Amino acid sequence: MADRWLWLPDQDGGYSVRGVYDMLTTQEQPQLHPNMELIWHKQAPLKISILAWRLLRDRLPTKNNLANHGVIPLEARLCLTGCGHVEDVNHLFLSCPTFGALWPLVRAWLGVVGVDSQTTSDHFLQFINYAGCSRLRRSFFH
Repeated sequence: MADRWLWLPDQDGGYSVRGVYDMLTTQEQPQLHPNMELIWHKQAPLKISILAWRLLRDRLPTKNNLANHGVIPLEARLCLTGCGHVEDVNHLFLSCPTFGALWPLVRAWLGVVGVDSQTTSDHFLQFINYAGCSRLRRSFFH
């Protein structure tokens, strides 16, 4: 039998631009928490919204992402603070001994009690869902 190309999404009809378009537009998008629309709040500056959007989708140029895309060598993925961990968004923003240590100080400054989150999405939800706060203060956190 001779070799031939096979388009797996449509093995009978073969490859077509329409088939690719249908495949790309009908794929399920990852579902994030319904409060994600708060990223695009009208009172938030656009650059903050873009940073939050990229952060929660792990699309920031961390060393881990740069190494995975071949921009820097895999050996250069470690955190710039010298702590020995791979620099990804969760480490850099939450668990790094240098940068992650800022969050307890921020919570103390804001006068709220919280826990140290392990993922950026949990951290986001923690800040927008502080229970027991007044409506005005909850609006501030949003």
